[in-house]
Amino acid sequence: MDITTRELTPDLWPALEQLFGARGACGGCCCMSWRTAKGERWDDIKGEEARRRMAFMVAQGTAMGILAFDGDRPVGWCAFGPRRGYAKLDRAPSFACDDADQVWSIPCFFVARAHQGKGIGRKLLAHAVAAIKAHGGHIAEGYPVKPPGDGKPLPAAFSWTGTRSLFASAGFEVVGNHDGGKQRVRLTF
Repeated sequence: MDITTRELTPDLWPALEQLFGARGACGGCCCMSWRTAKGERWDDIKGEEARRRMAFMVAQGTAMGILAFDGDRPVGWCAFGPRRGYAKLDRAPSFACDDADQVWSIPCFFVARAHQGKGIGRKLLAHAVAAIKAHGGHIAEGYPVKPPGDGKPLPAAFSWTGTRSLFASAGFEVVGNHDGGKQRVRLTF
């Protein structure tokens, strides 16, 4: 398995669309859940509307992310960008912060089922951090799910925001809501 990663560009939309598949990745999200405006109902957006919105953002060059490939086949995705581009983060009290204008967020991951558990998330995260630095960012922030108390791994469908161990392996530290199910982790450079 020869995994490579590439930063999203408009010409990579077909690869992202192929990776997300007919279902739009996780439940029709197409990486739009964090981008919903106040008052929008998710049931009105998920699926085709989310795909259309993401396609438009990719074409305009405003969607940022990293794609992982196994040869020519897209197998993973990690979104990143300035925190203010993910409006839903500012509406979640557990993710509140005083310096949101300086923060770059890494809010979601998607790895094709056959490629899960093979370190692709780590490669995506490493490339996202490098891209944030290259774009002039100084603070990267993630929102991992808290591991279950029984020590069992979470199913991939429930860990789409990443895991604490994934972010910790890249040097991120918990900075908000230490004991809650929704946590905030940061890496400052």
